[in-house]
Amino acid sequence: MPQLELLLDEAMGRNPNPPTEVRKSSRADGEAVGGGSGAGIVRGDLAELTRRKYLNYALSVITSRAIPDVRDGLKPVQRRILFTMFHDLHLTFDARHRKSAKVVGDVIGKYHPHGDTAVYDAMVRLAQDFNMRARLVDGQGNFGSIDGDRAAAYRYTESRLTKIAAELISEIKSDTVNFRATYDGTGEEPIVLPARFPQLLVNGTTGIAVGMATSIPPHNLGEVIKACLTLIDKPATSVRALLRNVRGPDFPTGGQLVATKDDLIKAYETGRGTFKLRGSWKLEQVKSKNKTFDKIVITAVPYAIEKAALVEEIGHIIYAKKLPQLIGIQDLSTTDVLVELELDPKSEVDPELIMAYLFKHTKLQTTVKFDLTCLVPTDSADVCAPARLDLKKILQYFLNFRFETITRRFQHALRKLEERIHILEGFEIIFDDLDRAIRIIRKSDGKSDAAKKLINAFEVDAIQADAVLETKLYKLAKLEIEKIRAELEDKRKQARAIQTILKSKTKLWSVVRSELVTLSDEYSDRRRTLIDEDDLTAEFNSESFIIEEDAVVLITKAGWLKRQRSINLSTTRMREGDSALALVGGSTRECVALFSNFGTTYVARINDIPASSGHGTPVQKLFKLKDGERIIGAVPTDPRFMEEFRHEKPDMGADYEEAYPHFLAATRQGMSLRFTLWPHREPSNTRGRLFGRLKKDDEFVAVFKVYAENDICALTRKGKLLSCNVMDVNLLAGAGRGVKLVNVEPGDDVIAVFPSKLAPKVTKSSGGVLTITAGDRAVTHRGGKGKSLFKRGEVKAVEFAAPELPVFGEDDGGHTKSKS
Repeated sequence: MPQLELLLDEAMGRNPNPPTEVRKSSRADGEAVGGGSGAGIVRGDLAELTRRKYLNYALSVITSRAIPDVRDGLKPVQRRILFTMFHDLHLTFDARHRKSAKVVGDVIGKYHPHGDTAVYDAMVRLAQDFNMRARLVDGQGNFGSIDGDRAAAYRYTESRLTKIAAELISEIKSDTVNFRATYDGTGEEPIVLPARFPQLLVNGTTGIAVGMATSIPPHNLGEVIKACLTLIDKPATSVRALLRNVRGPDFPTGGQLVATKDDLIKAYETGRGTFKLRGSWKLEQVKSKNKTFDKIVITAVPYAIEKAALVEEIGHIIYAKKLPQLIGIQDLSTTDVLVELELDPKSEVDPELIMAYLFKHTKLQTTVKFDLTCLVPTDSADVCAPARLDLKKILQYFLNFRFETITRRFQHALRKLEERIHILEGFEIIFDDLDRAIRIIRKSDGKSDAAKKLINAFEVDAIQADAVLETKLYKLAKLEIEKIRAELEDKRKQARAIQTILKSKTKLWSVVRSELVTLSDEYSDRRRTLIDEDDLTAEFNSESFIIEEDAVVLITKAGWLKRQRSINLSTTRMREGDSALALVGGSTRECVALFSNFGTTYVARINDIPASSGHGTPVQKLFKLKDGERIIGAVPTDPRFMEEFRHEKPDMGADYEEAYPHFLAATRQGMSLRFTLWPHREPSNTRGRLFGRLKKDDEFVAVFKVYAENDICALTRKGKLLSCNVMDVNLLAGAGRGVKLVNVEPGDDVIAVFPSKLAPKVTKSSGGVLTITAGDRAVTHRGGKGKSLFKRGEVKAVEFAAPELPVFGEDDGGHTKSKS
């Protein structure tokens, strides 16, 4: 965002002449509106003013709310919470807990003038061990859970800092960081905390600003510190080499990160990437009634996923029988970190198959975004700029900040030592002639007079003279004087040691290194998240999770579907006035293709059609049909019922012509086309795929399977019948309008199209039933008007025999095979 960069330049003082937002009106600009009352009206470019105001808002969100600082890894609200607890309330790890309401109130009143909910939510997150890799707030009371339970109100909870939080802020009293005025100018707050460990990487963070976002996952403290030590020893170390120490993200909830070494290297080098994070699981053998069987135990859920919601999601899958291999689930977890979800699989089922399904269809596997965007220091002490960094740059910024902090800490300590040495040297001078000093004091006319006389007599300054005059009488004892001289010698020795360190960058870096080693020894723990290059879900496709068995799908004319092992049309339940349109058989791993009157094919796997002993499920629940759209035909993709159906894509030449079976579709206005099943063999989305296109106010009336030797008949409402060979109709490779099948006269329309071998029952409007003879079905050519079956009346209805039930048998190879 160039405009945002310009605004950052202005904020850092790099643009000496920033454009003025608004200018007061003057004679040169034109007359003010409204005469004398227009003196308050200002002139300016509204677009420019709006742009700059929005950029000001964007800059505020980026630098003061959403993006963390690379040095201490904290957002402003987190920094203010820790500073308030440490500096104002003294809530260190060894202090008593205080009401969270007190902390929130002080943060809002002194440093962060925003809502109490925002502050308390940030504080709660700092106290949750399932969100923070190293907790910074020690909470007492209900601070929420991994199940998604919200924390209690701040009036019910208490808090204090953790021990590791002190490592972020304890050096603040040593003039290690700069301060700035608070929002109301009544106090000061630190620009950054003097963090002693790389908090940005250890606890990570997420945030959405204007035009940018950050998503930094947590890491293992020990690994990050090892990388820092490597960079101190060898500054030229590459990101690839640093990843020998930092193996990857380490989430507080554990789990497994699916990532190859190259993927991790690319993400840490570019500061951007995407990975899969899944829960961990194991098999446990359980004995029951002299039988031993395996149970699947999920031991970790992905980071930032609510465990209760995950259990409910898996429960819905079990209830809906989408994963028949799984019987039940129990949550036996004892704490937020020690997760134990017990799954009960059927016997002799591959557990990897069950887990692969859950990884694919539940939040047991999520996507982790990697975006190492943070605020980096600029030439202006008060201003930071956003940047996406790689791993090495993040560590370099932290180490440089740590070097600067330790330098300032030593400089502060040296100043304090020199101040004390200066006073002790005054004592030493006075004590060399103590009797004379006492006489001068006794003869003085008060403290100020005594100070002047001591300054003149012993050549000490005002600070030393004042310290002598404030000394208690018992300090004049010989033993106490010796202690002061010993202290002076010790302080001089300490000052010389600090001066030696400050003069040597090598010694300063040695201090940085030794302190990091100490931190690692005290706070590092074992890695919780494992890195796995193998993606379990890649080994299984959608068919792997389906128990293969034969089933029959009933499609009714009113658009209801249901799946059963077998269906008897005389006894199966259908809605009143409804009747069967098609019975489709096949393996549960195969599909059923539904053809609509609008020229769309909707394809669903047979296993995905809900099993039902009732009326079934309306097709609108599976697919998004348009107003007035209905199903007019259905076929399976199972090769046993489509003997010639090819599962591999045919060539567009002669091979495509021979890709039987073909399907013929005909419209109410007399158009027709042929197409193959190949483009419609895989499950479609809810909007389906087109098999044909329509003219205005037209619709398809029939779709059915045909072969080259088949003849077809088209019957119009006024009793015209045309019969031709199916090869007269063009075969289309894609959705089109086709060719004229029958020339429909004005006021007439096609009411039915069917294979010539069928003998439908045709009812006339007069009430009579018409029989179509072989002579009526004599083959002519397409495009004609057809033969009149009667002179008066119209066709009222055309009824075909009820669809036959698909019959499954077995061939010599043991595979099921259709008998009809």
